Amino acid sequence: MRRCLIAISIALLLLAFAGCAREQAGEKPSAEIAGGSDLLYTVADATGDWGFPSPYGHYARGPGYIRMSFIFDTLVWKDDQDYIPALADSWKYNESENSYTFELNKNVTWHDGEKFTAKDVVFTVNYTKEHPYQWVDTGIVKSVEARGDYTLKMYLDKPYAPFLEYVGATLPILPEHIYKDVQSPEQFQQKEACIGTGPFMLEDYNKTQGTYLYKRYDNYYQGKPGVAEIKFVKMGNEAVAAALRQKQVNAASVPPDLNGALENEGFKLLPGAHDWVAKLLMNHQKEPLSNKEFRQALAYAIDRQALVDTCQRGFGVPASPGLLPQDSQWYNSKLDGAYPYDPVRAEEIFTKLGYVKQGSYFEKNGQPLELELLFGAGGSGNVGEREGELIKSQLEKVGIKVNLQGIEAKTLDSRVLEWKFDLVLSGHGGLSGDPAQLNSAIISQSFNSARYEQNKELLAALKNQISAMEAGKRQEYLNQAQELYAEEMPTLPLYYNTYYWAHDGQVNLYYTVRGVGLGVPIPLNKMSFVK
Repeated sequence: MRRCLIAISIALLLLAFAGCAREQAGEKPSAEIAGGSDLLYTVADATGDWGFPSPYGHYARGPGYIRMSFIFDTLVWKDDQDYIPALADSWKYNESENSYTFELNKNVTWHDGEKFTAKDVVFTVNYTKEHPYQWVDTGIVKSVEARGDYTLKMYLDKPYAPFLEYVGATLPILPEHIYKDVQSPEQFQQKEACIGTGPFMLEDYNKTQGTYLYKRYDNYYQGKPGVAEIKFVKMGNEAVAAALRQKQVNAASVPPDLNGALENEGFKLLPGAHDWVAKLLMNHQKEPLSNKEFRQALAYAIDRQALVDTCQRGFGVPASPGLLPQDSQWYNSKLDGAYPYDPVRAEEIFTKLGYVKQGSYFEKNGQPLELELLFGAGGSGNVGEREGELIKSQLEKVGIKVNLQGIEAKTLDSRVLEWKFDLVLSGHGGLSGDPAQLNSAIISQSFNSARYEQNKELLAALKNQISAMEAGKRQEYLNQAQELYAEEMPTLPLYYNTYYWAHDGQVNLYYTVRGVGLGVPIPLNKMSFVK
């Protein structure tokens, strides 16, 4: 509480000179910023520190990328509708040679006044091959060439449908004159590390307090930003509503049960897409969870709607067993209603697999059917003890003895990576982005992934959807992948939560189509603060 009060006090002092007028609802994201050119805009964040906001310094989660994106630009960007020009004025895919040609903006300067050219892009691609950037794999780029100062060609080593999303609109371009001699970019956290071409410059970063202060770059090539400064302050969820009402902050993620009251008071409410999924990770590397039918029985035994009603207070929807949410353009509607809550059917499957009910629990060969269910202490990605208690009761109802245990989040992640678990509650976002996220959630080696490679048809469908350049064909592969995932059930999707952002209307915030970068579902697109 003391930290929250300190953060509020700091924000209040800084906001004393900021304009507080509110815009009327219904205006487009490109509308003129209400607060005027002297506006200091403050955003509350419950976590605070998301790392040093350079490309190699920010943390791997979405808020870290957002912090960095205010400073560094990409070749293309996205607004609430589609791709828009950024460092590249235009781009074209050349199918015959599997390449992209970019015509670059000729009026771009780095924050230190140096001119931006195609050489900086060539350098960035080659540099990130040598020093991998956590968000973008530039290995797909076979070669990159500068055709003069403002024309660029990238040749891909194979067709790659998410290229514009995953490389063009996500890879931050680095200044060659600064990074060319940097051998350890993760440790490079001097002021020069944050010289970019974006609309804002880093004025101050305080890791301990979890605060960031950005100052606009007056010579920004897309026009002088309409906001003078942006500040991020650390503030607990319990304090944000009061801070909004007292004009101490302009925007924040708010508990969903407050959205009605805040909207009635004139605040703008932005409900997010169902991008974030709560999941039950299953150790399919060992018995009995290595048996597909056993995993399917667990899916029938768990009441996903009850999890939404009880643990999310109704603010969410049960997850599709195919992983992609129902409001995704790539969702396979054939999975509607799959795996309804059916404890009787779950018990029938266990019986078929040779388990015998002895009292309240199943046994096989004299051994009780017993599983350990882990969750991150304090909540791991918003999934925690409440979900664990409910799932424990549901599984014990069908005859599985469950040992529920909360452990420290980093320890939990390590145990997942080492396959030292039975069941784990976890969650992650990114599902509103390009469907390449499906591959990351199923076959990547991260602790958020099912890491499931046993089904060759599923692997082929995932591989093919990445290389399908025609949308209709890609949908076919994605439909197949979702159906096969639901059948194999390597990890059970539980629910998608419904979350809200509230803001005072001085800047017209909006959700970026398919999310910022790889799919960050946070309505803090930097272009909202420019135009």
